[in-house]
Amino acid sequence: QVQLVESGGGLVQPGGSLRLSCAASGRIFGINDMAWYRQAPGKQRDFVGSITSGARTNYADSVKGRFTISRDNAINTVYLQMNSLKPEDTAAYYCHADFKLFGGRWGQGTQVTVSS
Repeated sequence: QVQLVESGGGLVQPGGSLRLSCAASGRIFGINDMAWYRQAPGKQRDFVGSITSGARTNYADSVKGRFTISRDNAINTVYLQMNSLKPEDTAAYYCHADFKLFGGRWGQGTQVTVSS
């Protein structure tokens, strides 16, 4: 089996930055796309951005120019660098990975709160 563990969430002031990490562990036989989603209270889970195994990225319009996704294939980890944070970025952030052997899996989520 495999699992994803996110870290790096917390409370930050508007305009600040945070870096989220998501590490995959277990019997990994390769990962295709990795992605970040977020879910605010009472709302649906929304796409934030994704990255292929070859490092091609795609972002939601709401975060373009502020967020950057990267990954380290050697340690099966994906990152989300979030800059110029706004109160509307407040949400639980979830990592998703498409494992070659096991298919799609979600992490448990990490809370990001942007408030003064």
